[in-house]
Amino acid sequence: MTSLTQRSSGLVQRRTEASRSAVADKERGSGDEDSEPRRGEEQEEDDKGDSKETRLTLMEEVLLLGLKDREGYTSFWNDCISSGLRGCMLIELALRGRLQLEACGMRRKSLLARKVICKSDAPAGDVLLDEALKHIKETQPPETVQSWIELLSGETWNPLKLHYQLRNVRERLAKNLVEKGVLTTEKQNFLLFDMTTHPLTNNNIKQRLIKRVQEAVLEKWVNDPHRMDKRLLALIFLAHSSDVLENAFAPLLDDQYDLAMKRVRLLLDLDPEVESMKTNTNELVWAVMAAFTK
Repeated sequence: MTSLTQRSSGLVQRRTEASRSAVADKERGSGDEDSEPRRGEEQEEDDKGDSKETRLTLMEEVLLLGLKDREGYTSFWNDCISSGLRGCMLIELALRGRLQLEACGMRRKSLLARKVICKSDAPAGDVLLDEALKHIKETQPPETVQSWIELLSGETWNPLKLHYQLRNVRERLAKNLVEKGVLTTEKQNFLLFDMTTHPLTNNNIKQRLIKRVQEAVLEKWVNDPHRMDKRLLALIFLAHSSDVLENAFAPLLDDQYDLAMKRVRLLLDLDPEVESMKTNTNELVWAVMAAFTK
């Protein structure tokens, strides 16, 4: 808050000790009033997520964990990352205040039986997120979390719903990371065909990401998912579901690796239905987790 001295057009005014105390009290009171509306706001994640800083989305973080540093592509044997990235989109939109689960009603429905509702259609500032949000907003009747993961992945037998599929997701995310200075673009020849690859160019960002994941289950382990950062908790779940979490733990010593995996297993064994009923939770986040751990 600007002090009285600063507002007096440069004039220096003498103030008694009592007046200083009064101004200090007033400033403290104003500060409390300013901070009050921020308490419990659902969109605190939204503000962070929509900032223009070189911040990575959950999708980009999961893809970055899965990419081979030098080769610049994910494992050909990984058939889990596609659906995992769609789960990332739903959670990212939920954390940004765009999506929520329908009310459970008098007879409480399970997380996976409840529909996904568009809470706000404000642009998320990411082409993939906006595309997914548009599909969810325009679909009536609404679909469940499990259905949206399948539809956005193109895993449906209904030809009338194939238009929901988000195409070339990995390539588009890789291009986002190129624009953010994390990856670069190259062409590699694989005998019969050429393939565009995206080798790592900024190792610091990936190492910081790996360190955050490691510390969450080692040095900074809190043994309570509700005391963990929601985004980091979701990243651990989705990295495991996308079969890329092992890459973050590969550099650990054997004892550290065993302890990290033991604590990850504790998280995976949680009951999403029970956890979603606790205070200060995001039900849609737990619904996505339920979809991958059921």
